[in-house]
Amino acid sequence: MAAAEGQVRVSSVMHVRCPDRLPDDVFRQVLEQCAELSPTVQALPPSAALVELKGALCYHGADARRLGEVLRVRTLSQLGTDVRVGIGPTITVAATASGQIDGPGGVLAVDPDQVLDWLGPLPVEALHGVGPKQAAALREYGVHCVGLLAAVPPATVQRLLGGKAGRVAVDRARGIDPRPVAPRAMPASASVRHSFVQHTLDGAVVRGALLDLVVQLGLQLRGRGQVARGLTLVLRFVGGTSWEKTRRLPEASAHEDDLRTMAYRLIDAAGLQRGRLTGLVLRGEDLVDAGQIAEQISLDQAREDRLVAEAVSDRIRGKFGPGAIGPAATFRRAS
Repeated sequence: MAAAEGQVRVSSVMHVRCPDRLPDDVFRQVLEQCAELSPTVQALPPSAALVELKGALCYHGADARRLGEVLRVRTLSQLGTDVRVGIGPTITVAATASGQIDGPGGVLAVDPDQVLDWLGPLPVEALHGVGPKQAAALREYGVHCVGLLAAVPPATVQRLLGGKAGRVAVDRARGIDPRPVAPRAMPASASVRHSFVQHTLDGAVVRGALLDLVVQLGLQLRGRGQVARGLTLVLRFVGGTSWEKTRRLPEASAHEDDLRTMAYRLIDAAGLQRGRLTGLVLRGEDLVDAGQIAEQISLDQAREDRLVAEAVSDRIRGKFGPGAIGPAATFRRAS
């Protein structure tokens, strides 16, 4: 039992933050540097990663803080990229620590027996996983720091943030986060496509096909437990020409509501007039693990109702097939 407790009380999770807008090829090289320290690396595109160091500590004969410094020196000297490295006993503590580093780079390690004292004074929005809307709801109630969030009864926080989000927020404020670092390389983008049987100029037909792709893409992302940070729309025309545009989503999402809104903005940006289309491609970009993104409360009951309906639709599709239910416009197009 003593050995098991000793293993738990080790700050061995490393959260690495790279500069924003880091090119993909450089980010991949940062991941390679992380993999030289430990085989357990979880990419968090577009600019972060998690590293599990438990096995690496004995192998390298160094503590976690020292390995964080080694990583920073290597990325700076070999790639010209300074990184911020947060280290703690859990993903939440490590990620919160990396977010507290001032400047372009640095290493901040939080010892297991100091977690609650370190987290307590931080503003509530500094806790990794608490988004701006959640922080605003907590502050309105008088919860302005992580220590107060940890002290508030979980049932109260659940009323403020919702059941699951409230439970998770309280646990993380108390230093509880059982999630493991799950090895994951840079994820591929997810794409869906539609080819028109006949070349079309009909805007209603095009939007119906695009809506169908939105449904397919959302279902694919949710099935993989991923969310997209951006969308790319590709239009293919008669004669082999094409048009392509990418836009970032306001918040990473796999929900049809969000994907549809951005997809319609993209098709509107194309300014279609007399271009005869042969096909569409919709691609989710910068995919990340849905568990790494805090679900923001919308305070919009209509949206919340649609999300509930989406979850029910997913269960129906899982039982009866992907074509069992969907937006009316896609069924009208199919008929």
